Amino acid sequence: MHNLLLATAREAALTAGGLIRGHFGRELNVDAAEIHDIKLELDRRSQALIESIVLQVFPDHAIYGEEGMRGDPNAPDQWIIDPIDGTVNFFYNIPHFAISIAHRHNGVITTGVIYDPMRNELWEASRKSGQVTLNDQKIRVSSRAKLGDAIVSVGVSKTDAAISAGLPVLGEMMRSARKTRMMGSAALDIVYVASGRLDAYIESQISLWDIAAGMLMVELAGGIVDLKPHPSVPDKFSVVASSGSIPFTHL
Repeated sequence: MHNLLLATAREAALTAGGLIRGHFGRELNVDAAEIHDIKLELDRRSQALIESIVLQVFPDHAIYGEEGMRGDPNAPDQWIIDPIDGTVNFFYNIPHFAISIAHRHNGVITTGVIYDPMRNELWEASRKSGQVTLNDQKIRVSSRAKLGDAIVSVGVSKTDAAISAGLPVLGEMMRSARKTRMMGSAALDIVYVASGRLDAYIESQISLWDIAAGMLMVELAGGIVDLKPHPSVPDKFSVVASSGSIPFTHL
């Protein structure tokens, strides 16, 4: 069963990645231009494509996605989908975005795939096998043990509360870590931790579809994920994903 889950997630990510890559740098249809975000028609089309591939194999499973939900919200099997994580980067022709697909059973993430279609980097993780790979090669979190040697990504969404929570953390990391980054794709931030490229990813207000697949990957790569429900915003979380070699205080 776990092989079929992973194969389905892989097919969906690669197929959606081809769709998205084919539209990079071209004129795009904007569904909504918000003050700090952009919603594209391509986001909806990418999720619909992923849904069609998943539901063809698993018709009884539910979909929990950024572009909408399908099926029974209490179903034991659910797919957590971000069809383009880093939409603003994509819209501005910055080639740093990804597709994130995760499967969970009774609330436990079993399978994850993240695909960066511009670099052709495919991360895959299966709890059953205990393996996480990048382009079929096993990955491991960083072994760096000093914050002064670390590279940390700090995400800050544009609500007043998130800015108030995130700026002190950003300032602390800028003073203490070797380098601090804010790159615009939570899915890539968290999987870069699993890959040892970053030592930590910290954000005070994030959606589950951004990080579900990456959380499993960090865990299987030997790292630690501290996820907590946001105290006042429904369906949002604060997250600290790290290698575990350097202590990070939760937000």
